[in-house]
Amino acid sequence: MTGTGEVVAAGVPGARGADGLPRHGVDRATFRAIAGARGGPEAVRLLRAGQLSKRALLLLALRRSAPEHDGYREAYARVRALQRDDRDGWEEVLLRPELDAWAADCLRGAAAGEAVPLDGLGEFLRSGPGPALVLECDGLRWTPSIDHAGPRRVDYGRPPAGPLTGDELAGWERRLAEAWEILVRRHRRHARALAACVATVVPLRPAPGGEVVSAAARRAYGAVAASLPDDPVLLALALVHEFLHVQLGALMDLVPLHRPNGPAVHHAPWRPDPRPAGALLQGAYAHLGVADFWRAEAVGASAGDAARAARAHGEFARWRTHTLAAGQTLLGCGELTPDGLEFARELVRAVGELGEPGGVNPGE
Repeated sequence: MTGTGEVVAAGVPGARGADGLPRHGVDRATFRAIAGARGGPEAVRLLRAGQLSKRALLLLALRRSAPEHDGYREAYARVRALQRDDRDGWEEVLLRPELDAWAADCLRGAAAGEAVPLDGLGEFLRSGPGPALVLECDGLRWTPSIDHAGPRRVDYGRPPAGPLTGDELAGWERRLAEAWEILVRRHRRHARALAACVATVVPLRPAPGGEVVSAAARRAYGAVAASLPDDPVLLALALVHEFLHVQLGALMDLVPLHRPNGPAVHHAPWRPDPRPAGALLQGAYAHLGVADFWRAEAVGASAGDAARAARAHGEFARWRTHTLAAGQTLLGCGELTPDGLEFARELVRAVGELGEPGGVNPGE
């Protein structure tokens, strides 16, 4: 990894290894851009290709593990026909956020000799993600679906809020439209990347005290989950935060960044409990986006909106400090791969480029 044109992971998209299987790779410039939370739609397209290959391989493995299952054999034949005749339809099915977790669970169950719900592939083919919102602002379009009806195959760590009533769904649609305007007009770089990746929003219940919560699942590429805040700025922030979790998970499917997690011994400034290296890396990366978000909010605050400016400035100072500390911990933890060290160095550099908290002039 010494030249800007070199590939971080062995191989390049479309190349084949000695076993004849296609290989995906990440060129160093794109790798560094992703590490700095600046990969954009181009990086999303590369990571999306990796997810398609991963899911295609999972379905093939299931086909080989259960050759006598008539329902699965027929559904798999339909998937292959889509791949041949309707590429967009094939991608839409394979990139359903919960297909990854379902297929992996089935493979684990089959390996253990358990009865597994292989008819699930037919369900993915029969049922779509639901009507998509069409959110447009200043030339940028985002078309997410609100997945509130389930069934849930992925655990987001909080109970789902659905099924939603008509009024509740309308409230989500209004708030997402408001959040999208904020992202496009004040965080356009993040908006472009998010729109290329996030196809599904999963409503969650708030925390018991009413606090806003959000989450992303490692095996649910393309989905973010959140409770509905009163403030659209907080929803816009949650979308950026969770998109970065999704993006890092997809990158780590291609490029290992840390060794298997050891004991949870590393301090995360935003939590009271210690974290393993992998979790600290995820948190630091997502909070790079949080710090960047609040910096843009501080810079964009009007001189007459002192409350918004003070809030954004304080949040930026807090999250910049936390993220920088976590990045330094990662660099010294001894658990990152060489690529992981490169990633952490670029992350720390990106935090530094945000500037010192005292150098951000709200309303400038």
